[in-house]
Amino acid sequence: MTTTLTLEQRKKLIEWMADRSVDTDIKSQERTYRKKLLDDLDETQVHEMADQEGIVLSNEHLGVIECLRDYFLEFGEAEKGRDIEEMLDEVFAGHGGRKFLWNLFPGGPVTQGMRIAGLPVPPHTGDKGFGTVR
Repeated sequence: MTTTLTLEQRKKLIEWMADRSVDTDIKSQERTYRKKLLDDLDETQVHEMADQEGIVLSNEHLGVIECLRDYFLEFGEAEKGRDIEEMLDEVFAGHGGRKFLWNLFPGGPVTQGMRIAGLPVPPHTGDKGFGTVR
């Protein structure tokens, strides 16, 4: 998949990851496994999943998807969708943050974005009653 993140967005993503890195003994086999999962999913499949979600992918969408995939490669499956949402908000703050992301992914930048990216959605992220006022 070609990069669609701007240089500034890539720098913010790297800074975000570096700020939250924990000195742990992550086995290289886990990262290799995650890399293989990502490599097995090509851009055509991403476009097909977006079509199923009713979204026509633009460069902005692909930038968010790339960011989600980079996060997954570096950290693995997220325990909480909130962590990913905060990371995306920070990386895409120059575009409008959460408002920009929700305009791109009306089903939720984490939930819908992760599904389109072919990544596992964090637990409880798709709970429609969570964090909403009815």
